[in-house]
Amino acid sequence: MIEKVKDLLAKQMRIDVKTLDEDTDIMEDLGADSLDIVEMLMAIEENFGITVSDEEAVNLRTIRDVADFIERSL
Repeated sequence: MIEKVKDLLAKQMRIDVKTLDEDTDIMEDLGADSLDIVEMLMAIEENFGITVSDEEAVNLRTIRDVADFIERSL
């Protein structure tokens, strides 16, 4: 799941997937702004068929956080 999240983020943020690891902080390390976060959440919901609530979204800081959330939600 980590690799899928890395691929999704690399495509969205237009960066090399090799620069990402599971501890990459999406906002701090990648400089994602609120629009980037909304787009990421929409892509996750579309690609994995899950819903991310606002309460859950605030806890998705690293790639590992996102992957763990997706695995719990499937």
